[in-house]
Amino acid sequence: MRQFPDAKAVVGALAPDEPVILTRPHAAARAARFFVEKFPGKAMYAVKANPSPDLLQILWDSGVTHYDVASIGEVRLVRGLLPDAALCFMHPVKTPRAVREAYFEHGVKTFSLDTIEELEKIVEATTDASGKAAKDLALLVRLRVSSEHSQLSLAAKFGTDLTDARPLLQATRQHCDALGICFHVGSQAMTPFAFVQALERVRAAIAEAAVTVDIVDVGGGFPSVYPGMEPPPLEDYFALIHRHFEALPISYSAELWAEPGRALCAEYSSIIVRVEKRRDNELYINDGAYGALFDAAHVAWRFPVRALEDDLIKPEAEFAFYGPTCDDADYMAGPFLLPDDIKADDYIEIGMLGAYGAAMKTAFNGFGATEAAIVTDEPMASLYRGDRPDPRASDNVVSLR
Repeated sequence: MRQFPDAKAVVGALAPDEPVILTRPHAAARAARFFVEKFPGKAMYAVKANPSPDLLQILWDSGVTHYDVASIGEVRLVRGLLPDAALCFMHPVKTPRAVREAYFEHGVKTFSLDTIEELEKIVEATTDASGKAAKDLALLVRLRVSSEHSQLSLAAKFGTDLTDARPLLQATRQHCDALGICFHVGSQAMTPFAFVQALERVRAAIAEAAVTVDIVDVGGGFPSVYPGMEPPPLEDYFALIHRHFEALPISYSAELWAEPGRALCAEYSSIIVRVEKRRDNELYINDGAYGALFDAAHVAWRFPVRALEDDLIKPEAEFAFYGPTCDDADYMAGPFLLPDDIKADDYIEIGMLGAYGAAMKTAFNGFGATEAAIVTDEPMASLYRGDRPDPRASDNVVSLR
């Protein structure tokens, strides 16, 4: 893969007809080191956020040793790339065949569940041919918690209600070497108090079930920076999580886990798109809802943008985007702020697409082809450079100083 100093250099060298995915290995490595060094427990990467083999290798080389895998496909991918990685199968609904292959062929010992039926499935699938049940399982019961402080809810699909947690925790304790509780506060949690509320629910579940808990997994939800979404420093999240974890009625040797996805890979990638047509304040570009900009279309996510033409002038104006397909749903309302005189054949860089963007591209309508390049400049925004204004003085967060 060719390397360039920045997006403008890519445009100057290639004048690309197709979108170009830009990767920043140094940004992903920096994010990984931050979590490895500062999170007060074990940080395992949520592979679904971006399963790029290059990214997985960067994270491993930067000290991330545990990976949250959600399908047998992800199990095979990570095991093939990183034979010594610890894999945790954290999807609460799995097929017996997937559990069996993960356990017997790939050495996966950790599984999540949220029903008695899933517990029975895991126990049966990990029993060997002689009828001997597995004695080395780590089983984590997923608890449903609120997503009210997050930009994208994950509160509906998975998780046992607090009222149903007691019998499930007690039954699970009988079949594992290590019992855990996990939860997910939703994607892009904008305050660390999202985790405080969830951990209080964990406390209630443990007290009601009266079981010894060995692992508390606070899941994902750790944010990145986007226009209109300026979270507190991640250190605030870590400090509050650690404080409330330490106060739980758990084993003295209990472990604290987390499953960062977006926070580890959002800064890894951006994309160069070309303007094919302008209609008033609508720009027709060559990537969209069925490509790397799925979130911009379907959940109105506002990504940072910048024009790559030196001769464009301000003032800026608000634009919406249409993607390249024939589908009217291939529309991104934004608004995206760009120079008012932007026109057809100009190029735009759209930033912070390392999380989910590259992973969700399709070839619908014959589009989807992309080139790729490495760039060495900084991402459009970062939680890790140390130069970001500290928002803890605002009215929306509580300072831990």
